[in-house]
Amino acid sequence: MTSTSDMQSAARLFFTSTNIAVAGASSNSSKFGYRIFAWYLAHKLVPTPINPSSPSVNISGQNFATVSSPAKLSDPKSTSLSVITPPAVTKELLKEAKDVGIRSVWLQPGTFDDSILAWAREAWPGALVGGFDKGTRGGEGWCILVDGEKAKKAAENDGKL
Repeated sequence: MTSTSDMQSAARLFFTSTNIAVAGASSNSSKFGYRIFAWYLAHKLVPTPINPSSPSVNISGQNFATVSSPAKLSDPKSTSLSVITPPAVTKELLKEAKDVGIRSVWLQPGTFDDSILAWAREAWPGALVGGFDKGTRGGEGWCILVDGEKAKKAAENDGKL
């Protein structure tokens, strides 16, 4: 089991990466892939969208070219990955992310099951945000929309941003 302080530390680490990618980014404003990508933009971060079925995503009238997978990122070793995919997709996505050296992962609620979470904790010790605990608010785990701002500010206060 991961403690809240461990999760807060991992969340701060997430924001120290040079790059952020959003797996499951979407142009559909009713989907979390849209809302989370828009959250990053609103916080002056420009992530790379990962979406194998679309050449771009449109967020608030602006197009962003997608990549099809973590292996297609320009510098995966300096990238944190925000995951908004169903568990069946998440498992394979995380395996590829680990293989290419993604440094930190934020698993949104609903993207994992027990086995995926256990595997990811071993793959990214101290660098995985996600779990069945409450997060800082709410009851479905750590969500960038709820917990991201506090984690980003903590990373800034640490002098890492």
